[in-house]
Amino acid sequence: MAKETMKSGGAQGVAEKAVRAVKAKRTKPPAFLEKKYGVANWKQAEEWLAWRSIEDLECITPDLAGVPRGKMMPSNKFTSQTSLALPSALFRQTISGEYPEETGDFRYDPHDGDLKLMPDLSTLSAVPWESDPTAQVICDLVGSDGEEVGYTPRAVLKKVVAAYEKKGWKPIVAPEIEFYLVARNTDPDYQLQPPVGRSGRPIAGGQAYSIAGVNEFDDLIDDIYHFCEGQGLEIDTLIHEEGPSQLEINLRHGDPVALADQVFLMKRTIREAALKQDMFATFMAKPMQGEAGNAMHIHQSVVDIKTGKNIFSAPDGSETELFRSFIGGMQHYIPKALVMMAPYVNSYRRLTPEMAAPVNTAWGYDNRTTAFRIPTSNAAGRRVENRLPSSDANPYLALAASLACGYLGMDNGLVPTSPTAETANEGAISLPRGLLEAVSLMEAERDFDDILGREFTATLAGVKRGEFETFMRVISPWEREFLLLNV
Repeated sequence: MAKETMKSGGAQGVAEKAVRAVKAKRTKPPAFLEKKYGVANWKQAEEWLAWRSIEDLECITPDLAGVPRGKMMPSNKFTSQTSLALPSALFRQTISGEYPEETGDFRYDPHDGDLKLMPDLSTLSAVPWESDPTAQVICDLVGSDGEEVGYTPRAVLKKVVAAYEKKGWKPIVAPEIEFYLVARNTDPDYQLQPPVGRSGRPIAGGQAYSIAGVNEFDDLIDDIYHFCEGQGLEIDTLIHEEGPSQLEINLRHGDPVALADQVFLMKRTIREAALKQDMFATFMAKPMQGEAGNAMHIHQSVVDIKTGKNIFSAPDGSETELFRSFIGGMQHYIPKALVMMAPYVNSYRRLTPEMAAPVNTAWGYDNRTTAFRIPTSNAAGRRVENRLPSSDANPYLALAASLACGYLGMDNGLVPTSPTAETANEGAISLPRGLLEAVSLMEAERDFDDILGREFTATLAGVKRGEFETFMRVISPWEREFLLLNV
């Protein structure tokens, strides 16, 4: 991935001259100029921006919640020697914008020093919903020593991928993102309602895989596709899910960091497309009481770097011990990493019986009631679908957690339980039932220290405890309904 030292400001004029020369000759431009997503180096970036007459550049990076943070600047300043930085405290901030008290291993930088933004030019793309020509680029963060900051989400995922690479393996993932469309809601005391579709009526639930359900929002879907095309993001499929106005977008399989980048950009894109159509898109795990929640299912396989073969399948097409150990690792470790896949109080409202969500660590073949489903496939496509993460999760952290758990299973030779052919999401819940329990389980698991980093798990734990305390200040309608006059 391209991360070169920024060139001098005069290069912008050179790039513009080169672009004018190509246009004057009416010759076919170099291939990189026509690419909509990513360039190889700073020289290409300068010409790419000039070719599109880009005026503004957004340098963004995901915080712990997956919220884009960063800076905007003129494109000629971006391609100069300008040094970009963010305060380290941003990565210790709760979703409500507060800074928790120091507890346990959770500590602030006493100087709140700068973290330098390092643009990853392989993610450069347009921002198609902006009125002025604007581009965006995802950035990594380095400290004053030049080393990547280990507790930032993109760095955590890259650390997990590096652990696979040391074994000669490459993980492959394919995320599926569910979200609800809701009518504009500016008062949090009011329950969310489905928006009105083209029929003039709010769409009801029970529309899973309904083409008519998708067609209710043709203009919105068109905007999503146009915005994605403008950024070079590829959607595999789009369907209507079970809930009212609930949609799901599936992405093509590929490199974990690249796919996390796509989910990060895709969530932003979907929100912008919804706003254009005067509605909201929400990735809350459980936005509507009594309706299905929003999941982010993750399909995972692992290939041998040298041969490109799926290590989950033997030459004769049978399952390998590594495949079983990957599942064993998911079963053993994911309850302890669940806070990375279910990061909010609301997330645990989704993981309840009879609501199309897992409630334990059962696995099975083509069994959607399990946490870990093995889809029907040929030997080359053998994979494990993790159905526990919710769409509110930071995609970098959800992928990092899921892959880390599978890796630890293979590294430690763990053996899974027997697969189940029964309905697995009924009865008792054997996962953490709330945010604080999930945080405690993560902190206590020392096997995460090397693959995820102790500084990261301590930082995440401190932020999540702070968010829980914020939640506890709120009096809910349930409390007013049943406690006001009865106790």
